Amino acid sequence: MIRNDALDRLPVRHAVPELLAALAERGTAVLSAPPGTGKTTLVPLALAGLIGDGPARRVLVAEPRRMAVRAAARRMAWLLGEEVGGAVGFSVRGERRTGAATRVEVVTTGILLQRLQRDPELAGVDVVLLDECHERHLDADTAMAFLVDVRATLRPELKLIAASATSDAEAWAELLTVLDGGGPAPIVWSKGEGHGYAVRFAAPPAGIRPAHGTWVDPALLRHVASTVRLALERHRGDVLCFLPGTGEIARTAGLLDGVDAEVLQLHGRAPAAVQDAVLRGAGPDGRRRVVLSTSVAESSLTVPGVRIVVDSGLAREPRTDHARGLGSLATVPVSTAAATQRAGRSGREEPGVVYRCWSEAEDGSRARFPSPEIRIADLADFALRAACWGDPTAEGLALLDPPPAGAMAAARAVLGSIGAVDGDGRATERGVRMSRLGLHPRLGRALLDGAPEVGARRAAEVVALLSEEPPRDYGDDLAAAWRTARQGADGYGARWKTEARRLERSAGEVVGAGTAAGAGGGAGSATRAGSGPAGGDDAVAGLVTALAFPERVARAREQGGYLMVSGSGARLAEGSRLRSSPWLAVAVADRTARDATARVRLAAVVDEEMARRAAGHLRSTGEEVRWEDGDVVARSVDRLGAVELTVRPLGAGAESALVREALLDGLRREGLGLLRWRKEAGELRERLAFLHRELGEPWPDVSEGTLVDRAEEWLEPELSRASRRADLGRIDAGEALRRLLPWASGEAVRLDELAPERIEVPSGSRIRVEYGGERPVLAVKLQEMFGLAETPRVAGVPVLVHLLSPAGRPAAVTADLASFWREGYRAVRAELRGRYPKHPWPEDPSAAVPTRHTSARLRGER
Repeated sequence: MIRNDALDRLPVRHAVPELLAALAERGTAVLSAPPGTGKTTLVPLALAGLIGDGPARRVLVAEPRRMAVRAAARRMAWLLGEEVGGAVGFSVRGERRTGAATRVEVVTTGILLQRLQRDPELAGVDVVLLDECHERHLDADTAMAFLVDVRATLRPELKLIAASATSDAEAWAELLTVLDGGGPAPIVWSKGEGHGYAVRFAAPPAGIRPAHGTWVDPALLRHVASTVRLALERHRGDVLCFLPGTGEIARTAGLLDGVDAEVLQLHGRAPAAVQDAVLRGAGPDGRRRVVLSTSVAESSLTVPGVRIVVDSGLAREPRTDHARGLGSLATVPVSTAAATQRAGRSGREEPGVVYRCWSEAEDGSRARFPSPEIRIADLADFALRAACWGDPTAEGLALLDPPPAGAMAAARAVLGSIGAVDGDGRATERGVRMSRLGLHPRLGRALLDGAPEVGARRAAEVVALLSEEPPRDYGDDLAAAWRTARQGADGYGARWKTEARRLERSAGEVVGAGTAAGAGGGAGSATRAGSGPAGGDDAVAGLVTALAFPERVARAREQGGYLMVSGSGARLAEGSRLRSSPWLAVAVADRTARDATARVRLAAVVDEEMARRAAGHLRSTGEEVRWEDGDVVARSVDRLGAVELTVRPLGAGAESALVREALLDGLRREGLGLLRWRKEAGELRERLAFLHRELGEPWPDVSEGTLVDRAEEWLEPELSRASRRADLGRIDAGEALRRLLPWASGEAVRLDELAPERIEVPSGSRIRVEYGGERPVLAVKLQEMFGLAETPRVAGVPVLVHLLSPAGRPAAVTADLASFWREGYRAVRAELRGRYPKHPWPEDPSAAVPTRHTSARLRGER
């Protein structure tokens, strides 16, 4: 019996007629409804004609999370007075509850994508509702893009609705019709916000350190726990507390020990029975509950009895190092949209209250929406789906945000290395089979290539471990974790067994299609049917892991660390039994911005032969000549990516082009001091620098950087004959530098005219000019300049005359001799005449006879 009283309390019912009219006219619409208004449960029933007077339709509802799928299906069935599996059913990975009478099926976006790729027309489906679009999960964005394409090219009669609880409706309205040119889709706004809620800010004490990586300041968790206790004292009803991850949930649960309420932990890895118990509400004893949850409870869920939300203000987002193939999690401030979703959980059944564990001043500085996953995630799965859809670049897909070019390039490189796409990025037959496994392409490769080696069952079991990381208390040894999972003593073990059975069936289907067809693309060479490991858990786990993550094969190096084939360093936890293993296949590792090496979370033992086979496409052999430790090092290297397998020194037979490049690299690193710079060479460089500064072209730039960049031009042929550092030290830099003079224009012959090495002064002496400073300097004894009124010039620039005492010490500096004779000489004469009485000190130096000698000798010469 339909529960009309419950349906009538849902505010979204007022928007249903407008939504149905929009679909009848345009075939697509955006439904914007605040949390708690019933968009997830009432709207699909109305679309299917299960309530109201509408025609009977088959409706698919896509949700981002398995927990939300089960909860939405259960709620809709309850509203109809039925059990799940009748008019309302659901499908998640490994579980399907539908029947012949099912008109509304709730699925994960991943399941929807699988169906679209098997049957793009979605035969038999009349309406698709994509719920919680604002969360910007990659699967949801991809499904939306494919559905928009289907409506524009295959099934214009397919009805499509984007449902969002936040105010980004205009962008979705544009996107839904971007391929048919019909203008923005209609937006249907649902009024009302459930029962509403009051917001209270509970700022933490000063001194809380910002979160980084997966680390959260324990002081913040203590504050969150205190806020939960305060909320329980001040208000009635259950508490839903949002925390960023399972670790913070466990620690906060410990801090709430002794509280007068049942403390429950809700997250995506919680057993289905625990999730269902949370969503059923309080038990018969009526005891209050505190539900500690990750973001899985943000949307599409009503947790019965909740009147209070405590929001830690933090969320977890993935981060991917595309160059190294490593992922990590970042703890970030929750977005405004997500905070609104969280708060809405408190007002689902009656007016509620939300405590936000940050200051009101911080509230306005938060990002409006979560980071779109397409911008920050590993895109290998997305790239393979796009390739199978027929758009390898994804440029023709209707996406709110295009995939970053670098991430797509990295994804396509991975797909190419495992034979999933060809050289043009188009999906191979092997790639199509991978895409139908419901796995990341890396894990699809491991299942496809591992099943013939070790058997479908064992390959499937290891891949199931890799597809959902085991709990941390299973340890970091994958083979040991495998044995623990087999015991099935916890919720993870039960889920693992279900997934392993599914994958075993899938492996039988795709491997039965023939592994030989997928042997191209460099993947087939990694395995040989029947030649795999003898059967031990360690060997099987190692092979399958290495097939999934060949660039994470790692060899031990000094001081207990490892070097991955990708070039990343890695380290195991202290006390790990894997630390004695010469080789590892790393299944799970992360590297934060603050870490120099990756932390190994899960790995399996392999040997060198297995490493060579799994990562064979990354193997290379050749000469390596480089500048290392201050000289040219030439060797023949057999390497597996960054890991050197064997090294043999090369003698004089190293390739000359490689030697030349190594020498040039040495000059770039250590500078021109590697050459032989005699005094004359340094002076020539200073003269050329002066001419380039004052006259410009054609006089060359002889700065360090420019000379290094032009080294091949001015250091030939000496560079061709050099093979090591000592040879560079024998190159006469001065002779080589003359090759840069402007010989072609004829200006080179004017070098001594424009920037002479020496200038003849009135005494007849030829004095060297110093060009090393900002201006040329002529250092000369004062008496040798008598009678000269005009300052000497070079290239039209007055030199800076350093007038020296008879002892050769500076007496005065001037760039204007005439002015000095008139105004400065008198003071110098008064100071020095008594000190040097044997030298001439005429009253009028401008008319005196210049001399290099004393007064007595000067008289004798006369």
